[in-house]
Amino acid sequence: MVKVLLVEDDATFSTIIENYLKKHQYQVDAQFSIASGLEAIKNNKYDLLLLDYRLGDGNGFELLDYTRDQGLNIPAIIMTGFSDVRTAVKAMRKGVYDYITKPVNPEELLMILKGALENPEVGKPAAVQEKSKTHKLTSSSPEYIQGKSKIANKLQEYINLVAPTDMSILIRGESGTGKEYVARSIHEKSKRSDKSFVSIDCGTLSKELSASELFGHVKGSFTGALADKRGQFEEASGGTLFLDEIGNLGYDVQVKLLRALQERVIQPIGANKQIKVDVRVIAATNDDLLGSSSGGDFREDLYHRINEFEILVPPLRERGNDLRLFTEFFVEKANEELGRNVENLSEEVWSVFSAYDWPGNLRELKNVVKRMVLLTGGSIAEVSALPEEMVLSIKNTSNEDSYDISGDDLKSKNEAHERQLIIDVLQKVKYNKSKAAQLLNIDRKTLYNKLDKYQIL
Repeated sequence: MVKVLLVEDDATFSTIIENYLKKHQYQVDAQFSIASGLEAIKNNKYDLLLLDYRLGDGNGFELLDYTRDQGLNIPAIIMTGFSDVRTAVKAMRKGVYDYITKPVNPEELLMILKGALENPEVGKPAAVQEKSKTHKLTSSSPEYIQGKSKIANKLQEYINLVAPTDMSILIRGESGTGKEYVARSIHEKSKRSDKSFVSIDCGTLSKELSASELFGHVKGSFTGALADKRGQFEEASGGTLFLDEIGNLGYDVQVKLLRALQERVIQPIGANKQIKVDVRVIAATNDDLLGSSSGGDFREDLYHRINEFEILVPPLRERGNDLRLFTEFFVEKANEELGRNVENLSEEVWSVFSAYDWPGNLRELKNVVKRMVLLTGGSIAEVSALPEEMVLSIKNTSNEDSYDISGDDLKSKNEAHERQLIIDVLQKVKYNKSKAAQLLNIDRKTLYNKLDKYQIL
């Protein structure tokens, strides 16, 4: 029996994965921290490592590094709730077989596990692995493609216009519309294209650590600062720093960020000297930052500093025939990754796709298509391979239009109605998460946890 070490600090998610793998004849040893994971590796032999990237006492790479130092070439898969290109590349270089984002599709996870165990090259550093056209992390194909609609052409026109300049850019758009893709396109067309493109999801940074992540710190400057750390401004110097969900930064960090942009200097936490940096900042948000600045949550002077040029990324529902173009692109990628041969979608599937509102935009389309391809054994995808709630939402559209959210309080609802309530509120506020959290009477962090729990967006 294959023995898997699962290291995941979310007890509920860990239990779900553990039970699912056990049903498929895997022996699972579940641990919840780096420390307990290291102890388990020292005392046991494993056929495969399934590691969460962000853990309470470190990240999954620490366990991976230990196995490599000990000469243990154990296949490893990294899981994370936040997709980050730099982390994926780092994982590839360390010899990770695959890098998958939560929520994890169980069937997809099972297929990846089987692939990792059958591939004789896994567990080796990337430098000694053979190149593979189908390997997820080594594929050179883009995540998204440019649309052909009028609105897509206008978006590309703005990208081409602003890319050669050094202007700070604010990209606005709903969740999943491809804001990072736009930022990366700007970088690749800029004079800084030969330098680093560093991406940070500000929504994942705690208030305590966000300043350290951006500007660095010196050893001993605060509890847990065990060594000097270079901030992402230094890492991106000469290139581009992409700050996704910038509205989540705390007020004190906003002050430091404004100074860094105006004076092109940073000061690591605990340091006595300043460091010069040359960074182009591209920020992104799905919130109303100008409204937040009037309410005191976001500095107005910082808003105007990052918004020298604004780009609006349209939602998928407004992109017309681009939907078919993107769908075919994602089907091709899913066929490659999952070893399937889906050639067409049934007319019923296309009807559902056309009528659906796509609240999660391109990200949701990509996930739905990948799931559909995985569940399709033949060459034509049928509607039975689509998520049930997606099909039902179309049938209930007329009812949703008359839904009144004014008196709804999320805390008074049971879980049977919670998911639908969140979807309804998000649609009413055009997927502005800050407004949704206010209407639902919960904080933003709780809303993000609910979105993850119910696999929304």
